[in-house]
Amino acid sequence: MELPRVEDIRLKAKMSVNELVDQLFKSGGFTAKDLAVAVDIIEEMVSDKETTVFLSFPACIVATGTRGVIVELVKRRLVDVIVTTCGTLDHDLARIWRDYYHGSFMLDDAELHKKGINRIGNILTPNESYGLIIEEKLLPMLEDIYGEKKRLSTKEFVWEIGKRLENESNAESSIIYWCWKNRIPMFVPGITDGAVGSQLWIFYQTHRDFIVDVLKDEDELSDIVFNAEKTGALIIGGGISKHHTIWWNQFKGGLDYVVYITTAVEWDGSLSGARVREAISWGKVSERAKHVTVYGDATVLLPIIVASLLERLG
Repeated sequence: MELPRVEDIRLKAKMSVNELVDQLFKSGGFTAKDLAVAVDIIEEMVSDKETTVFLSFPACIVATGTRGVIVELVKRRLVDVIVTTCGTLDHDLARIWRDYYHGSFMLDDAELHKKGINRIGNILTPNESYGLIIEEKLLPMLEDIYGEKKRLSTKEFVWEIGKRLENESNAESSIIYWCWKNRIPMFVPGITDGAVGSQLWIFYQTHRDFIVDVLKDEDELSDIVFNAEKTGALIIGGGISKHHTIWWNQFKGGLDYVVYITTAVEWDGSLSGARVREAISWGKVSERAKHVTVYGDATVLLPIIVASLLERLG
């Protein structure tokens, strides 16, 4: 059997991102090749008109500039379904109205707390840029939504918020806004686990007939999965958003395409660290699926992957 040879990466001025990714593939090395394979799989997945494309990601990357990469995928309708966490709503909304700031992993957290500054890795979020502004802006929206609907799924809740963002000057920076604008469902199975969830609970204290119905989400997710010819997923990180995506897809014979981006280890048995091969054992990913696990920080890898993808798609 003739094996492909390892080729040196040859950098040049004004090299495109896609040219670099092609060089990474030919280099054969470790994560570099996996990243290039991921672009190939995602390109095929989004180009396959029979495939319903899921995007799953955790909230932390929405606190960073990687939020803009997610917006691009939704704005261009390159994904069909999003599954994420409540914190995504928190950070996406907060950053419409307030700024987050550069920090460091090595700052004194006790001092930050005294100053009313929260730390997300090396991102800094003052209280006025997070919980306070979410409470100020969201409660009037909840009153308005309540006047129209008393019971709604998390998908419907997200769209109702998105509709009410249309006149905001920074609306087009928002994932929620583009999900509503392009009618892309966003499901948040852990809706109470964050600042938006806390505001829902506070509102519920005086509006006991206002219900966010997560089982209605399951109805809608089951319809999406069972009506799909094929399904694929770009899954960033782990946790509830990852598991909810692969869990539902087991009921149609598993995902047909899947790319994992993760920094988690698998030897502790965690879902976040589990590789694609483990999901195959459950039937959550098809035995015949095109798949790859890319190890590394999504704030580095995802912009490269999506930039390369956009070049290919023109």
